[in-house]
Amino acid sequence: MSRLSELGNKLHTEERSFPFVERRRTWLTAAAVLVLVSVLLVAFKGINAGIEFTGGSQFTVTGTETVEEQPAHDVVAEVGTGQVARVTTVGSSSVRVQTEELTTEQTDAVRQGLAEAYDVPEADVASTFIGPSWGQDITRQALQGLLVFIVLVTIVLSVYFRSWQMAGAALVSLVNDLVLTVGVYALIGWEVTPATVIGLLTILGYSLYDTVVVFDKVRENTQDLAEQDERTYAELSNLAVNQTLVRSINTSLTSLLPVGSILFVGALLLGAGTLRDIALALFVGMFVSTVSSVFVATPLQVVLQQRSEEIRQHTEDVHERRRRRTGGDAVSAAVAEESIVAGTHRGQAAQPKRRKGR
Repeated sequence: MSRLSELGNKLHTEERSFPFVERRRTWLTAAAVLVLVSVLLVAFKGINAGIEFTGGSQFTVTGTETVEEQPAHDVVAEVGTGQVARVTTVGSSSVRVQTEELTTEQTDAVRQGLAEAYDVPEADVASTFIGPSWGQDITRQALQGLLVFIVLVTIVLSVYFRSWQMAGAALVSLVNDLVLTVGVYALIGWEVTPATVIGLLTILGYSLYDTVVVFDKVRENTQDLAEQDERTYAELSNLAVNQTLVRSINTSLTSLLPVGSILFVGALLLGAGTLRDIALALFVGMFVSTVSSVFVATPLQVVLQQRSEEIRQHTEDVHERRRRRTGGDAVSAAVAEESIVAGTHRGQAAQPKRRKGR
């Protein structure tokens, strides 16, 4: 932890610096590829939607001495439903069996068969029917909530930062986090349940929180951009990312450790359940949110900002001043620019000089 604190001091004083913004094309390209892979996974492999979204019959066998899944498959096959049962273990002494909608006779037959197969009283086999309309209502309400959230966040960020570029970059980063999290679910095949939806909606706030912290520092560093001609907008934005990097790491660790513990308990100790469903979405979403605030949100907002004539002209002026200072030598100018970005001027912070007369 002391080394992390030492790194934070060096990053803040520019004794050390990482070129996050300088390599923005690399990071944005990598993010685009990951998003494309996630979309393809969802499109071709699909999401393992839980029974709450698809509807069907569910049986829960409790107090079993074994949690083997094969007996449940055999029972469903013997009843002659023509379906492939979805069997999962719940804890160390329960089994959950899900099928498509069954008739009353088929439901009774499956209950009796499961009781015999797992050697438990029939009263220990609970059966329920879940209609697909309930899951459809949850999906519709979740999408409505997401839409309202995006609209409100767009307005708030645009007003707070007085920059549509920052608001746009934050929203793109948010969508990136959601798509990658859903892609992870498609990849590993875990069920998507209402608890998963809650987890996905929860990471929206976390994603924006980390991005806003970085953007706030970017705004602080660039508020007097026109008053100095030592650094470009991209370099000051990169400085902001470095100055908030350790804070982002600390925030992520304090969030991921407890969520990771919940995920471990829910997945390995208690079996399938609400804990696992919500914890995976939170764990993946929090991790991706922290990474995207550094490698996606800030580099993207720099790309958008540099489309502005004022920012572009200021950048050209800074580069021209460096060329004049180095006698027009392109190689020397490039070295000087890299040294300013990396903050390697004899281990001291290169403070921007104010323009006279402004």
